[in-house]
Amino acid sequence: MDTKTTLLTTGIISTGLMAGLLYGWTVSVIPGLRRVTDETYISTMQDINRAIINPAFIIPFMGIPVVLGGAAIVHFRSGDARRGWLLTAATLTYVVGVLGVTMGRNVPLNDALDAFDMRSATQSALTDRRQNYEAPWNSWHYLRTGANVASFALASAAALVAASTD
Repeated sequence: MDTKTTLLTTGIISTGLMAGLLYGWTVSVIPGLRRVTDETYISTMQDINRAIINPAFIIPFMGIPVVLGGAAIVHFRSGDARRGWLLTAATLTYVVGVLGVTMGRNVPLNDALDAFDMRSATQSALTDRRQNYEAPWNSWHYLRTGANVASFALASAAALVAASTD
């Protein structure tokens, strides 16, 4: 397999895996967490937010733009502008819509939740903390999920279109 094919295939697989993770969260974890108490919700989200910081998540999550961007570059250099532009769009969609939203919106909410000390919190404080976290976090999550699916679709389209010879 040549470099173009390797980068394109890796980009499609990695964006697909990340889109699957985010979509799976949307259709299973979010609805499940709506059913639990405030204390359980906060404790669970604190634990999940700590556990997800691991190489199996971080490497593909942060590496996708490198792979997609690299695929775009090698396609442009080989004269395949059609695929190059699709991969550029996939890269930018992922960087802005997934990384940007996650780092700019979800992570600050996670950090604030992590700093919340449940040991001495009243029920009112637990309810307030959850209300200030859950709805905004979910809204940003839905946006980044959509962006990730769009990035996956763009990368997949690059594999499906006929190569250009510009």
